[in-house]
Amino acid sequence: MGEVFVFFGFESMKLTIKYFASLREALGISEEEFLSQAHTVGELRQELVLRGEPYRTAFDSIKGLRCSVNHELSELTQTLSEGDEVAFFPPVTGG
Repeated sequence: MGEVFVFFGFESMKLTIKYFASLREALGISEEEFLSQAHTVGELRQELVLRGEPYRTAFDSIKGLRCSVNHELSELTQTLSEGDEVAFFPPVTGG
């Protein structure tokens, strides 16, 4: 089991977050380590939006935002664990 941090009485865990395509461009970073209190990917997304700009605009501007946890396509309801790698990316099309 990884490290668990306690801030203000709430357990936090360290996650690696990766951003791709237009999300990476809007945030100006491709990856970051983040201490999160989220239990699910959806809660993590909300934590990031609550950081304010540029996160709020970047996440709110992408319709159909996709995510993966540990390289597996996931839903916002996916639970998170210490040390997980979470990636966010816009929907892609191909042909």
